[in-house]
Parts: sequence; structure tokens; C-alpha cells
Amino acid sequence: MSLPSFKELPIDAKYPAKSAWGLWGDDDSLGTMNLLTTERAKEASKLVRTGKLFPMNWTMENKYTMFNRGGFEHVIKELMPDCAFDDVYNNWNTQSSSQWDGLGHVCNRHTPGFFYNNTAAKDVRSGNEKLGIHHLARKGIAGRAVLLDFRRWAVKHGVEYDPLTRYEIDVKDLDKVAEEQGVTFKEGDILLVRSGFTEAYNNANDELKASLAELAAVCGVKACDESLEWIWDHHFSTVAGDTAAFEAWPPTNGLDNAMHAILLGGWGMPIGELFNLEHLAEEAAKTGVYEFFFTSAPLNKVGGVASPPNAICI
Repeated sequence: MSLPSFKELPIDAKYPAKSAWGLWGDDDSLGTMNLLTTERAKEASKLVRTGKLFPMNWTMENKYTMFNRGGFEHVIKELMPDCAFDDVYNNWNTQSSSQWDGLGHVCNRHTPGFFYNNTAAKDVRSGNEKLGIHHLARKGIAGRAVLLDFRRWAVKHGVEYDPLTRYEIDVKDLDKVAEEQGVTFKEGDILLVRSGFTEAYNNANDELKASLAELAAVCGVKACDESLEWIWDHHFSTVAGDTAAFEAWPPTNGLDNAMHAILLGGWGMPIGELFNLEHLAEEAAKTGVYEFFFTSAPLNKVGGVASPPNAICI
């Protein structure tokens, strides 16, 4: 199908401004993930050259978690003495480390209380089936991923910023990164943006980590219509990064300026956060290859809001 441009959204005046509601039908539960077709997965599989694997789940052992989501208790349960064990995760928040924000995470900017494709908050609260993370799990996520290593580009060109403070990455600079890396975009791509957040976080002291958990002021893509237009008109299937919210956080005016409310609530575009991109970026810098075959298997939990990505670039 031919997709509308950002300026052509919505496709009908009855839908919220800038939204893609109804584009894949009023009962759609996948949003932009509809762009990850079997044909595109097959084509992306041809990118496997060396067979090297780059898992992107970050550590689950952080003492402090962003937005104070809290840690969890890991219990080893002995089934048979010295013979068989299970493990149990008590009070585990699926967004405490690497995560996909599912479509029930944040409502649409222009329709408070309603999520992608007019799904009511009460339905999300009750563990709805329309926008649950199980849709992504049962479809499976596989396609072409492209890495934009903004951090390495910034260091090279003297762009100074602290990844552990609020800094806005301009999409004009992302275009410069793509040009320097020789990256071209294709419809349905999975966009990965490295800001250097996880690298900086790993080197921070506990005092700073505790402060970040409380305030969650971090770097990310600039939240504005120019960024939204850039993302939509490239027709990415999803976006992900190594920082805590993909966009610079906090937004300047609540949800009114949060890309979450358009990407998730408007387009049905899952957002990947706190992806561990360090080893992938190191390999890309050595080889000059910034496109990969990407796979991800979210939790198959009906009505789930989010999930660890269990993502690998090959």
C-alpha cells in the first residue's frame, strides 16, 4: 500500500491530528509493525554475512532503575534437593531495563484517555486484548535494522554533551550521521540510535544513578514536529535507542510535546528503550557495516503493556 506523508495525516478528519488511526483498519492492533512483512524479513536475512551475534538486552542487575520503577526479587526455588531448580521474579517491572514500550503504554496526545485506534484507558487497565504486547510476540519482529551511532559521530565532530543530562538530538544531525556512515533508509526499517547513555551510565557512581532514577532527565531525539515528520516519512516500522525514553526527557510541556504520545498513541509504533548497543556500535565502527538482520521475541503475555526485547542483530 502507498503510505501517506506526515503532512497528509490523519487519513480522515474524524481521526486525531497527526495520527495514523484507521490506516490499517479500525480494528488494527499492530500499527507500523504492519510494515514488517515476510518479504522484508526475507530480504533482511540476506544481510547475515559473518554470523556474529549482538544481543541487545541490557543488564537486569541495576540497583537504581529509571523513573524509579523499582528492582525485583530473584528467588531460586528448589524443586528437588540438589537436583532441580526453578526461579521466580517477584515484583518485576518489564520496563526496568531494556524494553519495548507497547501500544498500551501512553495515550494519544490529542485524545487523552484513548490509545492507538481509539482504545479506551479502561480497556488497557483491565489487560486489554486489542493493544497487548502479545500481538508483537505472536507476529514476531524480524527485519532490517540500521544503526545511527550519534555518540561516535558527535565525539568525532566536537559536539559536546553529557548523555546523562537532557540533550536534544536534532534529526538534521541524524541525517549527517547517516550520510557519513553510508546508511540509506528503506521502508519498514528498524531504527537504532546510539546516544551513549548506557555507556555513560555504566561508568557513573551510585549517587548519580540514584539521582537519574528520581529525575530521569536524559538525552534523546528532539521532540518536535520536525522529528515526527522525519520518522514518519522514512516509514520506519519502529524506533529504538540506548537511552531511557528515545526522545529527550522530560518533555518541555508534558504529553503535548512528548513523541511517545504520537508514536505509540497516534501511529502504533513501538518504542525501544535502554537497548545495549555498545558491542554492535564497536563492530560497526570497525567494519563500516551499519545494517543488520534484526530479530526480537517479546513476551507472549495477553494484554501486556511492555516487554524485554530479547533482540539480536546478526
